[in-house]
Amino acid sequence: MLFQGVLTKMQSELSTPINYYLTLSDALVQPNQLMQKKLKLKFIGYQCLSCGSAEVTFRQGFCKSCFFELPQTADWIMHPEKSKAHLGIEERDLEFEKKVQLQPHIVYLANSSNVKVGVTRKTQVPTRWIDQGAQMALEILEVPNRYLAGIAEVALKKHISDKTNWREMLKGNSSHEDLLAWRHQLEPYLPEEVKPYFLANNQPLNLLFPVEQYPEKPKSLNLTKIPEYEGVLVGIKGQYLIFEDETVFNIRSNEGLVIGLDVYH
Repeated sequence: MLFQGVLTKMQSELSTPINYYLTLSDALVQPNQLMQKKLKLKFIGYQCLSCGSAEVTFRQGFCKSCFFELPQTADWIMHPEKSKAHLGIEERDLEFEKKVQLQPHIVYLANSSNVKVGVTRKTQVPTRWIDQGAQMALEILEVPNRYLAGIAEVALKKHISDKTNWREMLKGNSSHEDLLAWRHQLEPYLPEEVKPYFLANNQPLNLLFPVEQYPEKPKSLNLTKIPEYEGVLVGIKGQYLIFEDETVFNIRSNEGLVIGLDVYH
């Protein structure tokens, strides 16, 4: 086995196209350099990203007990509008919650499979957009905490999606959308308390992914059900590896799996 280790999400670097990096134990793998090579993926076991136990991964790379105890998996992560650190109210760990919630957040529009609204910490721009496979993204608000970003998102998703269709994103056929026009169209629906933070003049960012062949009918690989897979890598988009036979493997959703990786030239 050439590489072996526990999966964590690929790191990325803004470039044309995007550069990706995958850490397996002490090895740094660069998937961009593996294009058109045959890869063999093998499921070995589980390793919780928090406690290191070999229990079955529950969600986000954590075992079940860690998932329900850790502050980074609390409800406000997926639902920013439930953030309460600005009120001094603790959910699981107030110091952690203050550190994450009480910092600048961006409300953005992105086009991956369709135009969607989303929220991310300012420090996660443009990583968040790369992880979602967005071909274009535009910041529309910069607010001082997560709660304000959350209530803005809740208001806007009554008028626009907050989800990405992963199959359509991987097909690479998202329609051309004018995000500047969408920003203008959505501005009236923003809550009054976030309107002072509206960004009226910035321009969209275009992103190019290293994809040589898009799948017409992407098939998701589940390594826990098919413990060995071989395929020729033809693309990387979002957190997905795309293979020649239209199999796709989502690194992010398989965090916590211990895998082996062989590369054939």
